[in-house]
Amino acid sequence: MNAGDTQVWRDKKRYLWLLGLIAPTALFIALPIIAGLNRLGWHVAAQLPFWIGPILIYVLLPALDLRFGADGQNAPDEVMEALENDRYYRYCTYAYIPCQYASLVAGAYLFTATDLSWLGVDGSLSWFAKIGLALSVGALGGVGINTAHELGHKKVRLERWLSKITLAQTGYGHFYVEHNRGHHVRVATPEDPASGRFGESFWTFFPRSVVGGLRSAWELETARLRRLGLSPWSPKALLSNDVLNAWLMSVVLFGALIAAFGPAVIPFLVIQAVYGFSLLESVNYIEHYGLLRRTRANGRYERCTPEHSWNSDHIVTNLFLYHLQRHSDHHANPTRRYQTLRSMAESPNLPSGYASLIGLTYLPPLWRRLMDHRVLAHYGGDITRVNIAPRRRAEILARHGAAEPAAA
Repeated sequence: MNAGDTQVWRDKKRYLWLLGLIAPTALFIALPIIAGLNRLGWHVAAQLPFWIGPILIYVLLPALDLRFGADGQNAPDEVMEALENDRYYRYCTYAYIPCQYASLVAGAYLFTATDLSWLGVDGSLSWFAKIGLALSVGALGGVGINTAHELGHKKVRLERWLSKITLAQTGYGHFYVEHNRGHHVRVATPEDPASGRFGESFWTFFPRSVVGGLRSAWELETARLRRLGLSPWSPKALLSNDVLNAWLMSVVLFGALIAAFGPAVIPFLVIQAVYGFSLLESVNYIEHYGLLRRTRANGRYERCTPEHSWNSDHIVTNLFLYHLQRHSDHHANPTRRYQTLRSMAESPNLPSGYASLIGLTYLPPLWRRLMDHRVLAHYGGDITRVNIAPRRRAEILARHGAAEPAAA
């Protein structure tokens, strides 16, 4: 191709990344709608916008993914360095954090207020509205974990601290350690608590991943500090202990909110935190379900490749999750910034975006009908290549007429 024929590549999503700020500002978008409905006397209908978070995740985003489909644009090699160094993209993620905390404080106020006449509410919110409000704030906290995920992989010290600040809302600060030093090492192996196993329901995976991730984070950080000659509990190590200082941020944050709004805010804080990290764990379950790295002759696992992560290139959810669905490239290049991640042809592909699939993870029969045959197809029908839930291993192997593979 002649130089004169070369077209300048442009990121068609450059300004669409600002749509990622809808999640942390959705509550403020909902408030004038609520006030307007109340002024019209539609008080029952006015309670529905408090559920904007679940509506966005389970209804709007799946519908938009179906409408707009896959992205199909990868950045060419010659623009990667410039795109990586373009600070506009990191500012898009930084902007999430003040919006997130403004919504958290506003949610705490609305949950505990006894006079909301300015909103057209007689007295305090009903419990239906309160639960919707807590789930909506939890939804932005769950998406915020993904923002923290993007920031926590970077080498810039500021971004690493911003990652912990973002995680404080859900009390999931240990994710900063476990994801980077645990999950990325053990991904798609039986040892990884955050990799979903074939035949394992989300409701079995959820507690296994939560407890296993917490335990793993503590063990990894304790081992790191001891290599430095420090006790994980010593005052000297407190600032260096990436688990304790992240948890301390949650303690300070929750303590400040309880001091400001009273003990009545505690149910709000618990509901939003649990729902927020449940969304993360649902995505964890989806990302590597049933995928398994081979064991080499030396007993070590093969290198993680694009075939060990489920991919989705559906553009709308990718805009909300900073290309998290281009997960194969992320595991191949963990420090690569979201705007440069590519969709890889060799990776297995999901039938839709994460938003469309999260709700299905709650319904094991539907999830298995959707995904189990895709896992098998990825391995050419060889069930012995699959990461199977240990409790169901004998049953599943027998059902597929396969024997336990011989030890290496």
